[in-house]
Formats: sequence, structure tokens, C-alpha cells
Amino acid sequence: MKDLIIWTSLTFLGTSLFSQSQSNSHFSESLTTSASPEAIWEIWTTVDQWKTWDTGLKDASVETAFGLGAKGSILSLEDRTSRFEVTEFEEGVSYTIKTKLPLGGLHVRRFLEPAGDSTRITHEVWFSGLTGKVFARMFGPKFREMLPEVVRNVERLALERS
Repeated sequence: MKDLIIWTSLTFLGTSLFSQSQSNSHFSESLTTSASPEAIWEIWTTVDQWKTWDTGLKDASVETAFGLGAKGSILSLEDRTSRFEVTEFEEGVSYTIKTKLPLGGLHVRRFLEPAGDSTRITHEVWFSGLTGKVFARMFGPKFREMLPEVVRNVERLALERS
């Protein structure tokens, strides 16, 4: 039944409004940190270093400068190579990458929000398309389990740089 939940996120005037329901099809992890937004952004957009904080990756690369339309590849710990494309990009604020799946996609959105003197970082993941629910059942639980550590790793690295 959880897979039938339609989960959406809205951004309105710089504030994300999330449904409280999270499923293996659509989930996120956020935390508020004193790390600088610039340090977080640099970590998020230095693709060849994703493996230092994303516990599910062995390697990652991008073919051009990181921005809208940039394409690259990721290598999972299981030695599966996947291609991605940056489908949304707002410099210093957010980006979304999409990995094509058969008849569907895996989307990862990372974004920053001001939180007083701090910064709120969010890492959001969702599956789409005709096979989205199938891939969500296959990979969603593992990705959801890893996500809190991934976000904490980004914060730790950013605090070291701030």
C-alpha cells in the first residue's frame, strides 16, 4: 500500500513543503547545519568526489562542467555502471540528476535552504515511470537506509571546509 502513496514536494518562496508520508518510491533526508552553503555546494558538484560521501558509490564522473544538461556516469558498489543527466539546475541552490531505468527513471534532487544562521540540506530520491514501483521495491529500501549517513557525510565534509 505504501507504494501507492503519491508523494510530492513543493517549493514555495524558498520553503519546501513535504508530505509526511515517505515510501520506497519517494523519500528524502534533511538536516540543518552550520556548514556554509558554499562548502556544501562544492561537495555536491564535485562529481569525482561523490564516492567520498555517498556510501553506495564506488566511483562517479562527469563529461563536462557540472550544470544543466551535463552527463556522467556512476559506478555502484556492485560494479553496475549507470548514466545520469542533470535535468534541473539552479547554481548554488539545487540540482536534480536523472538516471534512466528501463521504462522509468531514478531521480536525485539535492537542495539548500536558508534556516536562520544555518543551512538546511536535503537529499531527495524518487522513482518514476512504468517500472518505477518495481525499481522502488528492488532498490528503495537500501537507498532509504543509506540516505541518513550520506547526508551526514556531506555535512561532516562541509564543516571541515567551513
